[in-house]
Amino acid sequence: MSSIVAPSILSADFGNLAKDISMLNSSNADWIHIDVMDGNYVPNISFGMPVIDYIDSLSNKPLDIHLMISKPERYIERFLDYNTKVLTVHLEASKHLHRTIEEIKSRGVMAGVAINPHTDVNHLSEIIKDVDLVCLMSVNPGFSGQKFIENSFSKVKKLKNLILTKKSKCEIQVDGGVNIKNAKELVKNGAEILVAGNYIFKSNNPHEKINLLKKI
Repeated sequence: MSSIVAPSILSADFGNLAKDISMLNSSNADWIHIDVMDGNYVPNISFGMPVIDYIDSLSNKPLDIHLMISKPERYIERFLDYNTKVLTVHLEASKHLHRTIEEIKSRGVMAGVAINPHTDVNHLSEIIKDVDLVCLMSVNPGFSGQKFIENSFSKVKKLKNLILTKKSKCEIQVDGGVNIKNAKELVKNGAEILVAGNYIFKSNNPHEKINLLKKI
């Protein structure tokens, strides 16, 4: 089974966003990964609803929306109105995580939970059977183009063991600094979904980069 590839639109050319979305539409990418940042939970601000409205209107790929925001439960319903395949909230930002996960799943959307590099995967033990996806941050959240954190390899393996132990059906997504050099080991250790930004959008041949990741 090939990897699921979700290019991160945060690395796209926002001066010509329609062109990059058209490129993704004609590619073998599976989802479009959208990092929503509020300048509170993370130090950066990415984009708001009007930009996501525009992406959604042009894309023929489902959206993989990653909420890096405080109190994400306030906006769940709004983000579910898009062609959303996955909606992910951060463990560290969600006061009533189980309730939020259940709300997402009630709309037929995959519910994801993300954890930061410093958060131990064992904090997921009580929720792991209820989620469809765990997004492991392999950089500190907030900015694109950061260097991949090498400890992420063992963290993926540890998460995979937790999933098997708990008999969960959730999938592992890795987000941050992913490229062909580290993707093979990530998949070997248990990752199924690869989020890649600069590796795809800064390439002279983004279709080729997507295909290389999918073949892993």
